[in-house]
Amino acid sequence: MSILGKIFGRIFPGAHAQQTPAATQAQTQPAQPGATAPTSSQPQATAPGATQTAAPQTAGVAAATAQPVDIEQVLDGMAAKNPQKLNWRNSIVDLMKLVGMDSTLQERRELADELGYTGDKQDSAAMNMWLHKQVMKKMAENGGKVPANLMD
Repeated sequence: MSILGKIFGRIFPGAHAQQTPAATQAQTQPAQPGATAPTSSQPQATAPGATQTAAPQTAGVAAATAQPVDIEQVLDGMAAKNPQKLNWRNSIVDLMKLVGMDSTLQERRELADELGYTGDKQDSAAMNMWLHKQVMKKMAENGGKVPANLMD
């Protein structure tokens, strides 16, 4: 699983639970219409449903696209229960720690590769700021309600 996928899985808790049935359904639906000729009118009815479930799976956040997840509320709730004072709003390191992930430089460099960072990975401060904004943008693109000031 990708690092971004792990972050999503911890912030969008239903993503993995809903992804499995949809994947199973998507695998069985195309096989049935193709196997039986009399149901040739069914592929048109099931294909849009299959297409709609495939897009969120590709994004990795099936549950998030169904109902927007208030990212700020989720992360504030996690922060309230965490004994450490973590600045998740500004720090990718603290965000990763908050969701229970390894926040080492190596992990962040791998996340940077995953997200297409083209800057100098030796400049960890610049990379970290870019990573934080990109993670917030990706959550917003995939059904998360993220305050605009966290994506700028």
